Amino acid sequence: MRIRSLLIAGSAIALGLTAAPAVAAETAAAAPAVASIVRDPTDLPGPLNRKGPALVKVNLETTELIGQLADGTTYKYWTYNNKVPGPFVRVRVGDTVEVKLTNAANSENPHNVDFHAVTGPGGGGVATMASPGETKGFTFKALNPGLYVYHCAAPMAAQHIANGMYGLILVEPEGGMSKADREFYLMQGEIYTEQAFGTEGLNAESIDKLLDEKPEYYVFNGASDSFMKSPLVAKQGENVRIFFGVGGPNKTSSFHVIGEIFDKAYPLASITSAPMTDVQTITVPPGGAAVTEFKVEVPGNFILVDHALSRLQRGLKGVLKVEGTQRADIFKPHQGDAPAAHAGH
Repeated sequence: MRIRSLLIAGSAIALGLTAAPAVAAETAAAAPAVASIVRDPTDLPGPLNRKGPALVKVNLETTELIGQLADGTTYKYWTYNNKVPGPFVRVRVGDTVEVKLTNAANSENPHNVDFHAVTGPGGGGVATMASPGETKGFTFKALNPGLYVYHCAAPMAAQHIANGMYGLILVEPEGGMSKADREFYLMQGEIYTEQAFGTEGLNAESIDKLLDEKPEYYVFNGASDSFMKSPLVAKQGENVRIFFGVGGPNKTSSFHVIGEIFDKAYPLASITSAPMTDVQTITVPPGGAAVTEFKVEVPGNFILVDHALSRLQRGLKGVLKVEGTQRADIFKPHQGDAPAAHAGH
């Protein structure tokens, strides 16, 4: 075991984390092409600056592809539109939403989509059950504002979700969302592999570990340590909003940003309720979501975690890098330059 230090924008952040040693893959088969499946957290549509309802078309393609799970480790993901999570869908309450789902012809499994924002049988899952090569769809009216999970519900639903088939849909209230300078799209999930954490090569899914709820990896946006080398970025003084969801399929998250406090938090993504204020950590269940907002007053690197902190050792961490000038009136290390954050505070 070794201590992992990561170089971010020229400065090392000592996290004090132990990393599993690389383990040789059991087979040496020719490696297939490897895709980047991580959804960019800035890849989401902006606020809807319009009045009145509209028709919104959502096109999803379900794909099965080999993606990068960790350095030297690959996995066969099942995705919406080749990324984990699937595309961020943004509509307004009262909109009519037309969903079209195409299951890629080279898929080996049937897939569908169940939107938690839908009022209708199966959340659309029955209407969109598609065999490889098929296209199915449905139309629904967005009746309730909120931030909702969508996911594949084809049997076994937990298997499809664990392999990467989940995403978020935001139904804005009639007046829209308040202004934020930065918005990020982040989802937590679990991956269950036959091989031990850190095993190099193509890893296979483990149904037994899935049913026992013992994941080898915990991930943000599909991959291990996905936002350590490519951090989220904001500027000092900006108001940051994070749309956070848990695909799961099994584990509850205690979402926390080390060195920051949520000025506003909307538990269970009830965005029409009065927000909680001055919140350190927010609980988000599998199949659930939350919205957090905070102003970044000082520069530095802020670690994104699930405060079930053992999960850091299995890939569940990222960085929010805040650019700006030091504010000694807010934070001043006694020893001069010091790490911006460290695991376990």
